[in-house]
Amino acid sequence: MSNTIAMQKNFSVRYALLDLKRNLLIVSATFFAIALPVCMYLIFGTMADYSEIELANGSGNVGAAVMVGMATYGALTAAVGLTASAAVELHTGWGRQLAVTPLSHTGYVLNKIVVTIIFSALPVVAVLAAGALSGARMQWYLWLTIPGLILVCAVMFSLYGLAFGLLFRSETANNAAGGLLVLFMFMGNGFAPLSGVLLELSVFTPAWGVLQLTKWPLMEGTTFDIGSDALVQYEMWQVAANIGVWTLIFAVLCFVGARRHTGRK
Repeated sequence: MSNTIAMQKNFSVRYALLDLKRNLLIVSATFFAIALPVCMYLIFGTMADYSEIELANGSGNVGAAVMVGMATYGALTAAVGLTASAAVELHTGWGRQLAVTPLSHTGYVLNKIVVTIIFSALPVVAVLAAGALSGARMQWYLWLTIPGLILVCAVMFSLYGLAFGLLFRSETANNAAGGLLVLFMFMGNGFAPLSGVLLELSVFTPAWGVLQLTKWPLMEGTTFDIGSDALVQYEMWQVAANIGVWTLIFAVLCFVGARRHTGRK
């Protein structure tokens, strides 16, 4: 009996479902996380002549690579938005409201993690479904492995949203984090193909690592330089270093934001 009570205090299915429903009913969140990535895939991944070109390794076509990139963007947008809003909720007194309920602080965190994963999965499913219906081709096993890889990257990148929420502690944190994420995606070669100096600098940007990692089973580290019409080959250690460094930076920012919050109390 005591174990059942403990589980109820540490996790609430009802609260998770209500929180998921609440986020789905936020029109701006649903549009930017789900509808926009699908629209961007349909524009960049199906209407261009290059979308039908087969990749050199035979694992799929260019349309599939665009599809994976847009699915990653949608998952990151969803994860960043939820974690930023979670930090703002705690700052605005939601934690004190939860204190009078059976749900513990640990339970609140676990619920947010579950809701973040589910909400981040929705744009992945939507974009991949659009891709499957519009000519994106890749090996059958990649349709199973790449979505899981995208969700892992989304959870990792949620530290970025949490850092924004802890540092700014207002509703503008969500908007600022989402707006900056768009810039990160562009600079990380996630939207339009880059060339020259921009392509060289992209390896140092926050979104480059996760984009390369989610596309790795399909692209194997190759990127097209639109300026020279040549393929650029990256190594896995570069991807791992990028993700590791930026994850550490975001974790430090979360720590600084949490310390500021504690200090002001």
